[in-house]
Amino acid sequence: MKIDHFAYRFLPATTPGLPTLVLLHGTGGNEDSLGDLGAEVMPGAACLSPRGLVLEHGMPRFFRRFAEGQFDLEDLAFRTSELTAWLAVALAHHGAADAPIVFVGYSNGANMAAALLMAGIRADVAVLLRPMFVHRPAQIAPMAGTRVLISSGARDRITPPESATQLAELLREHGAAVEQVIFEEAGHDLLRVDIERATRWLRGLTETQRLSPGSR
Repeated sequence: MKIDHFAYRFLPATTPGLPTLVLLHGTGGNEDSLGDLGAEVMPGAACLSPRGLVLEHGMPRFFRRFAEGQFDLEDLAFRTSELTAWLAVALAHHGAADAPIVFVGYSNGANMAAALLMAGIRADVAVLLRPMFVHRPAQIAPMAGTRVLISSGARDRITPPESATQLAELLREHGAAVEQVIFEEAGHDLLRVDIERATRWLRGLTETQRLSPGSR
C-alpha cells in the first residue's frame, strides 16, 4: 500500500516522548476536522489524520451504511483491513512506528477506531467521542492493556448513550479498561466538557507514565 492511498495530514511532534494521535473524523469531515481538537487534548503530540474514502452524498466517511444505524458490515471489514494496512505504512513513513498510539475518533471515526481495536491494531489508548455499538465481530482481538474513554451525550439521538454502553461492555469483555462518561446537557455535537474531560484523562495517563514508550 502506498502512502497516498489516503489523503491525510501529519503534524510532527513538538514535544519529545509523547504518543502519536491518530485522528478519525465524523461523517462529512476530513483530514483537517480534528486538528484543533488533537492539539488541545494533547499539546505537542504528533497527529496523523486520514480522510475517509467512502462518500455518502459527497460527505467522507470511513465505511458505508445503508441508512442511519444500518451498516454495511462487509464494507466495514474491508475498510478496517485497508486502514490498518495504511496506518502501518504511514506511521513508519513518519518515524512513529514504535511510538505509543492514541486513537481520537468522533462519531463515524469513533466507530472506526473501535473496529480497529477489535481487529487487533496496536493501540495504547482510545478516546471515542459519540461512538455506538455497530456489531459484534466473529473474532475480536484481546485488548488487555488498552485504555478507552467513551464520551456520550444523554440527548444524542444519532449515537445514543445506551448503544455506547453496549460497546463499552464489549470492549471490556476482551480486556480493555473502559471509562464511559455521559454528559446530561449534550447531544451529538461535542461540547467544551467533552474536550476538557478527554484532556484531563489523557494528561493523567501521561503523568503516570502509562502513555510512554514501552508502557505496554
